[in-house]
Amino acid sequence: MKHVIQHDLDMPTAKRVADRAFAEYKSQYPDYQPSLVWVSDQRADVAFNAKGIKLAGAMLIEPRSIALDLDVPFLFRPFQKKALEVIDREVNVWLKKARAGEL
Repeated sequence: MKHVIQHDLDMPTAKRVADRAFAEYKSQYPDYQPSLVWVSDQRADVAFNAKGIKLAGAMLIEPRSIALDLDVPFLFRPFQKKALEVIDREVNVWLKKARAGEL
């Protein structure tokens, strides 16, 4: 599953947005044991546990987008839409704050 969220920020600010959004997700959904580990300035490994199954992938900070690419097993695809809604909501909250100088 690849999901892209457009932004109009510089790369360091976009990375801070991703960090803040992920931290908020982690505090709201600790049962999913979300983890985010930056492996470069632009790429982070992400992982979640859902019903005992580990979902792993990557987050990429690009000049005009934040892309999340997760390997989603077939059984979990019905929940994909809800997960994307939550991710969109969190990232867009922090994009708005960054544009307002609140980051």
